Amino acid sequence: MTAIKTTVAFSQEFFANLLSLPPAVHSKVMKWAIRFQADPTSSSINYEKIRSARDSNLRSVRIDQDYRGIVFRSPDENVFVLMYVDHHDAAYRWAEGRKVEINPVTGAMQVVHVEERSESPAAQNAATVAAAKTPEAPGFYDFLSNKELLSLGVPEELIPRVRGLQAEEDLDRIQGILPVEAYEGLFLVAAGETLNQILQSRETRVDQVVDTADFAAALTKAETQSRFFVVDNDEELTAVMNSPLAQWRVFLHPLQRKLAVGNRSGSMRVLGGAGTGKTVLAMHRAKWLAENATAEGQKVLFTTFTKNLAIDILENLRTICSAELLKKIEVVNLDAWVYAFLRSQRYEHRIVYGRQEEALDAWQRALTLSPSSLGLDEKFYEQEWEDVILNQGIMTRDEYRSAKRTGRGVVLTRAKRDAVWAVFEEYRAQLASRKLKEVDDAYRDAAALISKGADAGKYSAVVVDETQDFSSQALRLLRAIVPVGPNDLFFVGDGHQRIYKKNRAAMSRCGIDIRGRARKLYLNYRTTEEIRKAAVALLEHCTVDDLDDGHDEIRKYKSLSHGSQPTIEILPSLEAVLARSAELLDDVIKGKAKDGYTTCVIAPNKSLRDQIRKHFQSLGVATHTIEANEKDPHDSTKLRFATMHRAKGLEFDQVLVIAQKSALEGDDADHNRKLAYVALTRAKQVAALLQF
Repeated sequence: MTAIKTTVAFSQEFFANLLSLPPAVHSKVMKWAIRFQADPTSSSINYEKIRSARDSNLRSVRIDQDYRGIVFRSPDENVFVLMYVDHHDAAYRWAEGRKVEINPVTGAMQVVHVEERSESPAAQNAATVAAAKTPEAPGFYDFLSNKELLSLGVPEELIPRVRGLQAEEDLDRIQGILPVEAYEGLFLVAAGETLNQILQSRETRVDQVVDTADFAAALTKAETQSRFFVVDNDEELTAVMNSPLAQWRVFLHPLQRKLAVGNRSGSMRVLGGAGTGKTVLAMHRAKWLAENATAEGQKVLFTTFTKNLAIDILENLRTICSAELLKKIEVVNLDAWVYAFLRSQRYEHRIVYGRQEEALDAWQRALTLSPSSLGLDEKFYEQEWEDVILNQGIMTRDEYRSAKRTGRGVVLTRAKRDAVWAVFEEYRAQLASRKLKEVDDAYRDAAALISKGADAGKYSAVVVDETQDFSSQALRLLRAIVPVGPNDLFFVGDGHQRIYKKNRAAMSRCGIDIRGRARKLYLNYRTTEEIRKAAVALLEHCTVDDLDDGHDEIRKYKSLSHGSQPTIEILPSLEAVLARSAELLDDVIKGKAKDGYTTCVIAPNKSLRDQIRKHFQSLGVATHTIEANEKDPHDSTKLRFATMHRAKGLEFDQVLVIAQKSALEGDDADHNRKLAYVALTRAKQVAALLQF
């Protein structure tokens, strides 16, 4: 007789609740879970029926005298899932309000919230639907059939509740009882997405035959794996349970999982607002490529714009990749890669980052050739150099004569272009005499060397994080590093977070074709909806692009969590800001903040950051400054301080943003508002924006 193969899994809710257990209980749960994973049918595990449970497949197990675990055991006893652990009474209450079912359309396993009813479910369902169908109270989702609601992830039992919704705002009232994919689907429908668009992005099939009793098959679905973790061995389980905060290592949104795995016919771009998991997706994509699409001797290049973010990404990749697999992923910021590559080619120029000292002198000398008769100031030449010359990679006068200058505001005849070009030609000559090159020209030179046969490294693919930070020349270089083909380039980014003024680029103009391979992430997993809305309000009049000559929109982004309204205040002076900051961070000053609770004060520049830090130090607060080129130490015992640029890519429980009101309203308002947006969205729970 063949033994039944058993599958053991753990729910996301179990891992989340594990954080709240006392350390001694946590240790007991770990020991019990390892025994459970090894043999869930062992006679030493005493499964007890829960008489009041609505799901007859839920059982109680004893962890110790006070704590109980809730286990789902499939009828054929080939699937066992540890669902929840808590005090005896709390665990039983949890079980009484849950059912585990398989969605009959998607085939995904779902935890369904059930409620006490004074009448039969059938009678109440009929009454709910009837009420929704009255002319006085039409249902907001009446145009969707039951099967279509099921395809969005709505559990069969909750369809009447959805039918009872009369407005988009009502959806948030039942968010807590809906599976994540159901809430997201219903929200996207309300925001204007069609059912087909949603299902296509999820790659959900609605024509499949689903066995609603086959829980083993259900556990293989991407939507199921966004909530349940199937364990293969003790080591894997121990690693996950020892790092419960890093749930992103295990649980991916179904769309994230679908985008992370599988072959793609060419380059791909994924957009997503702050907190939507773009970097997480990029890391999982790099892992999959290294495992499945990288030949012997090849590597996946994972790059981003800033060095500190590359450091953070490498540290996080270590938690999801074995040491052997990590050897097949090279993580480096692009400037460092370019420096190493050009040095290997015996490049004779030194790259200048920012116009200082010798480069500034070269620029000032070149400006002496600007004809006063044109009436063009230095700011014009600066922007023309960045927006036209560098952006388009223009190297000759003839190229400049025919260059597009859309949006520049000043019309230049051919003769005027020739006069202006003399300044840029002289600037390059001045740099060359000093053996210097600006960054974008160095990118262009690197791409040219590769096109002529220089060895750029044996890369199977390139994964790019924070794509919005890259200039046109940087994107052209990335295109040159790997040949066009399946799985070649994978980009994630967000135009709302473009914090480097000159780096607006269109991918299609840089030789990168993403037609048919562009996707979006909409759900924010980090920031509360209240903080997200406050941050988005800063961008009300800002234009936001989709990194490819189109526009991105904000309406379809949504946060899953809720919290207090952020504090937004305008104060008369910096002194008033410092006093108010101390009030807002009173618990931190008095050492009463919860263990592990992180707070960061974010300012627009180092000078203001350090001034505020010294104020808090004078109050006796232990502080830490997060500098460039170093990883965040995650030390919750100290109040952190960072600039808006450095805070990018990080997250904290509480964030206090200090900004100058004039900067958010002046000539660079769009740029400075995007910086403030990035800073505010670093907060997970509590945020404040103080202006002066």
